[in-house]
Amino acid sequence: MTEETKQTLEAIQLLVLDVDGVLTDGQLVIHADGTESKCFHTLDGHGIRLWQRAGLQVALLSGRYSEPTQRRADQLEVAHVLQDCHFKLPALEKLIAELDLTPEQVAYIGDDLPDLPAIRHVGFGVAVADAVAEVRARADYVTTCGGGRGAVREVIELILKTSGRWQPLMERYLV
Repeated sequence: MTEETKQTLEAIQLLVLDVDGVLTDGQLVIHADGTESKCFHTLDGHGIRLWQRAGLQVALLSGRYSEPTQRRADQLEVAHVLQDCHFKLPALEKLIAELDLTPEQVAYIGDDLPDLPAIRHVGFGVAVADAVAEVRARADYVTTCGGGRGAVREVIELILKTSGRWQPLMERYLV
């Protein structure tokens, strides 16, 4: 890893996550009554908790509204949940301004074309392994895990370990 990449990761204060295809594998189960189901990976959820314990912020930014997304955000105590954002970059820019951050202090994980402007705008843009080719080609980092299969955890560990914030979090587990 280059010194420039290390400095980039050390500056990250906010992790913004697309939902469908990043926190999930992208599949939607629509029930006969119109409700839907999604599967979230527990490794990603624990990774988000570790991120929060490190004193860092997380946000969900989705192009569509989904009750399961809101419920998962509530379970993980994610304070910033932006749904039904068909144009993600303006919503991201507004959030960055509200949090008094710069784009360089933000990492964004996405998988599809609507994520591309956000990925290119932030300090560390990430594509999940099964993202579309155009997103993978323009990301700063491509995960080895697919969306909904630990990709978020992979990025969280990368940033926390590179920035020296991982080891203090491990003390509670390595007693």
